[in-house]
Amino acid sequence: MRLKGKHIGFGLTGSHCTYDEVVPQFQRLIDEGATVTPFVTYTVKNTVTKFGDGRDWVKKVEEITGNEAVDSIVKAEPFGPVTPLDCMVIAPLTGNSLSKFANALTDSPVLMGAKSTLRNQNPVVLGISTNDGLGLNGVNIMKLMATKNIYFIPYGQDNPHEKPNSLVADMDLLVETIESALEGKQRQPVLIAK
Repeated sequence: MRLKGKHIGFGLTGSHCTYDEVVPQFQRLIDEGATVTPFVTYTVKNTVTKFGDGRDWVKKVEEITGNEAVDSIVKAEPFGPVTPLDCMVIAPLTGNSLSKFANALTDSPVLMGAKSTLRNQNPVVLGISTNDGLGLNGVNIMKLMATKNIYFIPYGQDNPHEKPNSLVADMDLLVETIESALEGKQRQPVLIAK
């Protein structure tokens, strides 16, 4: 019960192919004693892909956590001053949401949850899943890595020969990364072989 008494916000963005790897992490957090509130982007909730219907994914995380998903900016705002989170996780974090977060654009419930958590000077943990991490989004990753209270789940190239710019976090290191972030430390090594 390493996270007993901690309230964790867990944001999902639209890297649909990563949900199978990420959704079990909700249960790991519950098993470690955390209270988990899911946050979802509009894309997550309203998109049907070959990886499934977004509504089914949202229902699944609501069942695991026992909490309704925060699916609007209005619902996300109270997690700043009224119901502060001990930590906000965004995993998977797409290149699109990564770019917005790095440039202070708050256009989704997930990014509002992260902004509110930073406002309270609590940690935000990012689990990237982007095809352009070593491309145009590289500068945004470095910008966020240099930002106070932002921590990364260790990540690496998932397919360097066919997708040389792609970076993906090792979602199995999520709990350990949160533990380090709550102590004000970045889990090391942050760059790993996938």
